[in-house]
Amino acid sequence: MDLKLYDTHARTLRPFQPLEPGKVGLYACGPTVYDYAHIGNLRTYLFGDTLRRVLELNGLAVHHVVNITDVGHLTSDGDTGEDKMEKGARRTGRSAWEIAAYYTAAFRADLARLGIREPALWARATDHIPEQIAFIDEIARRGYAYTTADGVYFDTGKLEDYGHLARLNSAGQRAGHRVELGEKRAPTDFALWKFSRTGERRQMEWDSPWGRGFPGWHIECSAMSRKYLGALFDIHIGGEDHIPVHHTNEIAQHQACHGHGPARYWLHGAFLQLDGGDKMSKSSGDFLRLATLEERGVDPLAYRYLALTAHYRSPLAFSWPALQAAQTALNRLRQAYHALPAGGAADPAWRAGMLGELNEDLNTPRALALAWELIKSPLEGSAKRATLDWLDGALGLGLENWRPAEVEVPEAVRELIAARQQARADERWKDADALRAAIAQAGFAVRDTAEGPVAEPLPA
Repeated sequence: MDLKLYDTHARTLRPFQPLEPGKVGLYACGPTVYDYAHIGNLRTYLFGDTLRRVLELNGLAVHHVVNITDVGHLTSDGDTGEDKMEKGARRTGRSAWEIAAYYTAAFRADLARLGIREPALWARATDHIPEQIAFIDEIARRGYAYTTADGVYFDTGKLEDYGHLARLNSAGQRAGHRVELGEKRAPTDFALWKFSRTGERRQMEWDSPWGRGFPGWHIECSAMSRKYLGALFDIHIGGEDHIPVHHTNEIAQHQACHGHGPARYWLHGAFLQLDGGDKMSKSSGDFLRLATLEERGVDPLAYRYLALTAHYRSPLAFSWPALQAAQTALNRLRQAYHALPAGGAADPAWRAGMLGELNEDLNTPRALALAWELIKSPLEGSAKRATLDWLDGALGLGLENWRPAEVEVPEAVRELIAARQQARADERWKDADALRAAIAQAGFAVRDTAEGPVAEPLPA
């Protein structure tokens, strides 16, 4: 296997070797379910799905775990502000438990529309409170935690290499910080357990050895990844925004308990950018949902196609013209695929070339380019189709399942198509061209396939 992946921790491209031959433990940071996912969020899950598909294309069995954050994610990375679940509950007038169930279902529906495969296991934070308390207790017993008036905090000063994933200058931050520390010893210290405020009853709170409250955001991933994948597993993934805080703190928690981080490879997807270069975010209140694209007549898989045209580590600029171009390209690919005869076998040379690109840190733009080169190549048609089938196992565009929309072709247009077909058979090319023009005047285009001409409505 020649798979190479860019490891954020090492800042280099590394050959991938699983801990256990033939198997891969993969942990992905999932959504905080206080609102709908936007298409920038979904780009990260498209990247994760591509990674999983490529691992499987290499013959590996992937145990894929995704967490659901339904408690503990505060509105500030500095462990201040309101829990996002409580805030979402107040915004919607529902309980925190109700909005967690509602937005989890909405998120999973978005994944299905994008062709993203469900993980082997969804792990909800609220289902694993005992595991999180046990992990915090281990950290505390090893001397890496301290208690303040508002919670239990991780003492990052006890780790010499804290922040290595993000290349943080912790010493500089401690010396020159201008933020309100409260009782925290350093600005990089982070909450393991937050106490409920006196006189305030939260919707989500539990008893613990330190007092009634709720877990911090980072501890859930440490506890659940260890439970389901072990203290050391193969790959941890997420968006690039997780690097400086969330994933840095997961590593710290694991180092305190096990002397090493949780994963051997760390992979991160880049942001989706709007016009002007800003990343898409919920906090701005201005974000696009997948449903917004559908309301404008865009197939969700066109967004998947757009995401595949950029490398997962490169920022992807979103615009409506770019999305429309992706829709056009996807439709052309579907039509080309279905125009090919079935029953062949994938070509070994083309497969090797495509896998080589995918194995070079998931180079989907090059793999897509090879798909178009294949279509134009002199390879026998059924072999082309079988090879595209094989490649689609990684791209996830659902080529085999696509069917053109049923179009009612008027009798007059059918007669023109039949007349054109006869003119072509008689080699009366000028007549055939004139008939094609008449068909276009009637609002249809003719596409010639091995099974005969197909009429398609022209864009309005």
